[in-house]
Amino acid sequence: MKENFKLGGILLIITAIAGLILSVAHSVTMGPILAKEKEEKVAAMKVILPEAEDFATVKDVEITEEILGVEAGTKNGKNVGYCINVSSKGYGGPINMMIGISEDGKIEGVQILSLSETPGLGSKAKEPEFIDQFKDKEATELSVDKESGSDDKVLAISGATITSKAVTAGVNNAVKLFNENLKGAQ
Repeated sequence: MKENFKLGGILLIITAIAGLILSVAHSVTMGPILAKEKEEKVAAMKVILPEAEDFATVKDVEITEEILGVEAGTKNGKNVGYCINVSSKGYGGPINMMIGISEDGKIEGVQILSLSETPGLGSKAKEPEFIDQFKDKEATELSVDKESGSDDKVLAISGATITSKAVTAGVNNAVKLFNENLKGAQ
């Protein structure tokens, strides 16, 4: 019986030390990870809303599971559009993306910030052949088509329809937010 308590005590000490080391490692690495994520978001915003010189967080937008944040892009103090960070459920998990919509209601661009889709299939959502289809479309609800893209349709990635629909749903969430809350706000 004493031997069991002794082994249990040793195991407790080892796990306590391991937990302490993990918490220290977490606190040390959290700062650089957050800084890198912010840097990636700023780079994405500059790509999807190239006319903007500065970005400011829009605070009066409700943050939800789908809408992660909104940044207003300005040039010479004048609003030129919005960068809307959204999340959508894909085949392999959440797809985090940033959608740029100009003040005049055109989709300026889409950047996938993170996804965990199937390599070679759903991961093609990051490629220009798919993501560039959204550029210059009107900020209206879009749908996915397996045959051909058009003004209000996006051509699906072959073998990755779920991913295509998830990205399009994310864009539609951003478009809905823009049309209902941001259009003509400034």
